Amino acid sequence: MTDVATESARLARARAWFASRGRATFDFQEEVWRACWRGESGLLNAGTGTGKTMAAWLGPVLESGEGQGGGLQVLWITPLRALARDLEKALQEPLQALGCGWRVEQRTGDTSSSRRARQRAKPPQALITTPESLSVLLSYADSCTQFQRVHTVIVDEWHEFLGSKRGVQLELALARLRGIAMAQGHGLRIWGLSATLPDLPQALQTLLGPGREGLLVRAPQPKRYEIDSILPPALDRFPWSGHLGLQLLPQVIERIEQSRSTLLFTNTRSQAELWYQAIVNARMDWLTTTAIHHGSIDAKIRRKVEDGIKEGWLRCVVCTSSLDLGVDFPPVDQVLQIGSPKSVSRLLQRAGRSGHAPGEISRITVVPTHAWELVECAAARHAADAMDLEPRTGLTLALDVLAQHLVTLATGEGFEAEELLAEVRGTHAFAALSDPQWSWVMDFITRGGNALQGYPEFRRVALSNGLYRIAGDDLARRHRRAIGTITSDASISVKFLSGGMLG
Repeated sequence: MTDVATESARLARARAWFASRGRATFDFQEEVWRACWRGESGLLNAGTGTGKTMAAWLGPVLESGEGQGGGLQVLWITPLRALARDLEKALQEPLQALGCGWRVEQRTGDTSSSRRARQRAKPPQALITTPESLSVLLSYADSCTQFQRVHTVIVDEWHEFLGSKRGVQLELALARLRGIAMAQGHGLRIWGLSATLPDLPQALQTLLGPGREGLLVRAPQPKRYEIDSILPPALDRFPWSGHLGLQLLPQVIERIEQSRSTLLFTNTRSQAELWYQAIVNARMDWLTTTAIHHGSIDAKIRRKVEDGIKEGWLRCVVCTSSLDLGVDFPPVDQVLQIGSPKSVSRLLQRAGRSGHAPGEISRITVVPTHAWELVECAAARHAADAMDLEPRTGLTLALDVLAQHLVTLATGEGFEAEELLAEVRGTHAFAALSDPQWSWVMDFITRGGNALQGYPEFRRVALSNGLYRIAGDDLARRHRRAIGTITSDASISVKFLSGGMLG
């Protein structure tokens, strides 16, 4: 809690910093800062490019000079490692001007082993990471020491986690961090950020867990979007199936030519590769100003592409969801979507890559790949205009994720079964976990369950001196390399038995 004079002084510093950049603070940003200083958790719902990042970040930053000391204090959870580098720069920007001496670093799958070792030896005050990397950190024997001073966790793009096993994995990790904070005698503030969530109270409850209250903050000014489609010159010649859409390549080339910079989104990596090759083959003079970006590309190449977008020398970048979220690219003035975006939320998220600033209009053009997608694109546009977004409900009782989490904690400091059961039941995902289900998971990690009990390598965890611990160093190393959740495609292909594609 803060007194009125301290709060006023902090707000004055924040307003002065915004004014130095030719901007003013928004009421919703100041509301989040005040709530943060009161020790509250919550969920911020604001459009893409409206200032969510600073709303979540400046709360802990403005109180950083008031005796909080060193060590890791703030965790920023991002869904994509491609966002971490851009976020690191954004979070560092206000620190010096606001008199904050914090170090901000990132730890993802792209981070070198030497830098990870340095971070564990001398942790930064703020760390940007993913759920998987956070779980890896929880698997070390000194995890309680590493996280003992963490007082704030910010979950960026909460809608990307909600309704997925990655979201369940994150819920369990947040419960562990909350338990560490309680053991140290202080609370843990958790803030979620999202631009595209329909049921905000449910999303907030899933983030914080059952029985925990939090503040729901909405930005009053909705983001404005403009959505249109490229139509084929002759509908009777447009195919009824397929997923490439290369029939409209000439129209796409024309759109790219008319704009300074374009992000061309595809739904799969193979589709991105084919479209990149088609554009380069059609316009060889664009070879040095056209690039491709997806998760399988080397990190150094991805960083070069991201820099090219920001610096404005790339005309077009063909990409997948690796550039969907949270990256601020002011030079981009056009977004194209190849094929159906598969959801209204994703359509708006990708549209937000253009006009990524408060008050600006975000525009996106959909390129249908076959005739049925003309109808689908029109339906998505009408739903987006009405902000009729798909519901997202948190998964429950994902026992495979729970089993992995238990092995993760056993790999670290170990756990006491009854104590951890209470912690696990404090999450939305496992609030209804029954005793028989808990016993099944414990049996699976210690004995391999009924199916795998004959294989010694599945006896991962053993009871020792009242704590469940990993059964060997080799198992620990193998487990850390395999941390993650099994994901599924959002769509499937439907074919006739004769082999023809239905859709």
